[in-house]
Amino acid sequence: MIRKLLTIIEETHQEAGQEVKPPTRKAAAVAVIANPFAGRYAEDVAELVEIGAMLGGLLGERAVRALGIEPHQAQSYGKAAIVGENGELEHAAAILHPKLGAPLRAAVEKGAALVPSAKKRGGMGAAIDVPLGHKDAAYVRSHFDAMEVRVPDAPRADEIVVAVVVTDSSRPKPRIGGLTVDQIEGKDGLR
Repeated sequence: MIRKLLTIIEETHQEAGQEVKPPTRKAAAVAVIANPFAGRYAEDVAELVEIGAMLGGLLGERAVRALGIEPHQAQSYGKAAIVGENGELEHAAAILHPKLGAPLRAAVEKGAALVPSAKKRGGMGAAIDVPLGHKDAAYVRSHFDAMEVRVPDAPRADEIVVAVVVTDSSRPKPRIGGLTVDQIEGKDGLR
């Protein structure tokens, strides 16, 4: 089912000529998987829902490990999928939405906020911006961000690229106000 796994770490040390200390860091864990429904319509896509549950834990844990942090130190997260040309957007939705979130939340400890997501259809090398938001409070503007992810040889027509991104920090040099990390209550996923 999994053809390829990738882990990508992005560190920003400078923004607008200003040193970013400590550097902001994002880690993407990506899986390229076979799409069991490529090229055909199926009313029941539960198989992809279960694949999403497995990938949520696998990719979440890989991203946290890549950052070299403890799960509770993760600050923001996001998820995305690119379906190859013989698939449907519903295939990406089946992976991303019903069950991927719970194991991802376990991998980052807590995660009261909704996991931002994106999906699209694309060919090999297609890029997707994985949207990011603070894992416990959606109103924390300093963590509104994204990470571009692409796999040069995927998705093939009968594949799906699934990506999870985890950060241990905010955007570089945030300064637009709003709720700050030290003000998070983490009860309702908003504040």
